[in-house]
Amino acid sequence: MTVPSVSPSQVRTALLLREEIALLDVRHEAVFAAGHPLFAANMAADRITLEAEARLPRKDVLIVLYDDGAGLVAVAAEHLKDLGYGNVRQLDGGLQGWKKAGYELFQDVNSYAKAFGELVEHRRHTPSLAAEEVSALIASGANIQILDVRRFDEYATMNIPGSISVPGAELVLRAGRAAPEPETTIIVNCAGRTRSIIGTQSLINAGVTNKVRALRNGTIGWTLAKQNLEHGSNRRGEIGAIAHGVANARDVSYRAGVRHIGLAEMAALQAQADRTLYRFDVRSEEEYAAGHLAGFRHYAGGQLVQEIDMAAPVRGARIVLTDNRSVRADMTASWLAQMGWETYVLEGGYDRALEIGPPQVIPKPDPSHRYRRPYEGTDVKESAMQAYLDWEYGLVEQLRRDATHGFVVI
Repeated sequence: MTVPSVSPSQVRTALLLREEIALLDVRHEAVFAAGHPLFAANMAADRITLEAEARLPRKDVLIVLYDDGAGLVAVAAEHLKDLGYGNVRQLDGGLQGWKKAGYELFQDVNSYAKAFGELVEHRRHTPSLAAEEVSALIASGANIQILDVRRFDEYATMNIPGSISVPGAELVLRAGRAAPEPETTIIVNCAGRTRSIIGTQSLINAGVTNKVRALRNGTIGWTLAKQNLEHGSNRRGEIGAIAHGVANARDVSYRAGVRHIGLAEMAALQAQADRTLYRFDVRSEEEYAAGHLAGFRHYAGGQLVQEIDMAAPVRGARIVLTDNRSVRADMTASWLAQMGWETYVLEGGYDRALEIGPPQVIPKPDPSHRYRRPYEGTDVKESAMQAYLDWEYGLVEQLRRDATHGFVVI
């Protein structure tokens, strides 16, 4: 089929003006990770029928497709047409057209969330400790508590010795129980850099009285420093918010520009058919399955910040978050708002009939098409880990050159 085209400059203008646009790379993820525009989202042509309706909720949103000369755009456009999407374009010249226009290409996946994390550290000077320093603290029996903010399955695969699993958005809600003494130093780790930076800064933003530090470069840095990891751990942090955590999280969200709404206001947002509205429940999977508000997809808050390009490919859309304890939605929303999203937190709604059942699961891609993250698994080459860190270190400068991000760090 013939697909109308738009120029790279028109796409860039839409991004700068915060107009709704889904810039979709229709290649497989492994190729996508080699280079793409900052706000491009990956949706392989052969996965559109599996993913599009969950990730692109408005059928007349502007969708711009591109590949790198592989002939996938027409196939992808046909799939979208069959699903009822009526405003599909292709990027003039594809990926090479973007590059020839002088615009930046970013590597890896979840690139703009990772770039944002680097900008947060750069702007706020988020404190951190090297692996050797943390190892020495452990060996000396220092009063520390290590909190691992990755998904629990990542934690169970490998973790820093003695650490507890407290996935990102749960930190303010659970750190008070994990480290009840104000003299305890809290050390936050992930696999690489982004989630530990965001987690550490979340506790600082929410006013934790403990000293808090990120484990610099996460389990990658730990491995490169020749430190041992535990495997198969199942320690989970229990609920116990930091002092004044709930109120402080609300204040943080307000400072970031988040708006808090009730059911009537959310209904008004839903009624505006010319805008895309994403609705996410940011609690744990177990809480979601036990009872959730109708129409809300599950996406744990820490992962939502990390994977926002996957969860919400329509840049310029609106996002509403829900959480019966509020603190996780407030902290998650504060980060999304700083990343340029029009973000709302829904208050209430849990005093009525709830839907019961597990989250919607989109089948995973063929492993041969998936990008192998240098920070997952236990058999990654050290050279790949170091190259990944070197790439992250350069993201702040690349954001400056690209100049489309619009991020604001509070």
